[in-house]
Amino acid sequence: MATYQELREQAEKLLAEAERIREHEIADAIADIKRKIEIYGLTAYDLGFERGGPGTARRSIGKAAAPVVKYRGPNGETWSGGRGRKPQWVTQVLKEGRDLEEFAVKNGR
Repeated sequence: MATYQELREQAEKLLAEAERIREHEIADAIADIKRKIEIYGLTAYDLGFERGGPGTARRSIGKAAAPVVKYRGPNGETWSGGRGRKPQWVTQVLKEGRDLEEFAVKNGR
């Protein structure tokens, strides 16, 4: 009868061999898939990896772009100058009689 240590060593060898075989099979599968993509001229859309379809406009999927900074406050605060309520620092500098253009950012930075 095998000891615990012997069985454990056998199991580790088997796991290592299984991983080597798995890596080889994955490489073969990838090569086969690439070959078929080339033969049939498949696209990411055909494979279900891309939204839209042939002839549709491509657009990025994800977060919307951050608004361009138009003004930077005295303490580094930023404001895009968009609609809605003005930030506290803008209200304060205007109340002090200062010109908002004094805080305008050149080139969006």
